[in-house]
Amino acid sequence: MTEPIKVAVAGASGRMGREVVKMVLGDPELQLVAAVGRSSEGIDAGRLAGLDNCGVAVKTDLELALVEAKPDVIVDFTTPQSVISNAKLAIKHKVRPVIGATGFTPEDVENLDKLCKEQGIGGIIAPNFSIGAILMMKFAAQAAKYMPHVEIIEYHGDQKLDAPSGTSIKTAELIAQNRPELRQGNPKEEETIEGARGGYYNGFRIHSVRLPGVFAQQEVVFGGHGQTLKIRHDSYERAGYMPGVNIAVKKVMSLTGITYGFEHFID
Repeated sequence: MTEPIKVAVAGASGRMGREVVKMVLGDPELQLVAAVGRSSEGIDAGRLAGLDNCGVAVKTDLELALVEAKPDVIVDFTTPQSVISNAKLAIKHKVRPVIGATGFTPEDVENLDKLCKEQGIGGIIAPNFSIGAILMMKFAAQAAKYMPHVEIIEYHGDQKLDAPSGTSIKTAELIAQNRPELRQGNPKEEETIEGARGGYYNGFRIHSVRLPGVFAQQEVVFGGHGQTLKIRHDSYERAGYMPGVNIAVKKVMSLTGITYGFEHFID
């Protein structure tokens, strides 16, 4: 039997981090060796996730946790402000990052890719680990070949920090690969309220809705002569992302350099 993959979780005291801890503890092919969080220091990560004690206490010092536990992979769902420095620190210690945060620039991805290659390890950055959301993106990219008039509407809770969402930006990028830039709408169109038409991307618009009570939804709307096509994905809880994170933790062991986008692992 092969040795389990040793996993560290950054942001283990957060809501997504607790789900990652729960997923790792429930898979015999994975072993939780470190849990890092800005709060809950000293509390057992298993208990924090609503399970029995697992023997791994939450630490606040990421580098100390990496040095002591020597994980193979770190899963990071922290904030855009901290995730890049966390990734650089992990790569320095030859720990493969699996990152679920958004807000990366192409330069950020290129820099982390270079660092990973220098260390001979892989990493994964994915705006969305939901398998259903990835299928939505792929279907939208395919539809754009035949129905180039499109707009994206994404909905999140009012505490989300970035707009538009990383998922909508990734969807827009995939659509743009299959659709030449086409400036939509009436050429004489005028916004009487600034921003009413949404953010501009490659000729089409992205609209971000932020409301309490909303978790995560996205709708891609295509228009054609006498018809519309709507491709929609709804997420209702954080556990829905965990099958994708599980796949990523196992896939990253065989990669070199950064892979951006979970769609690369879905046929």
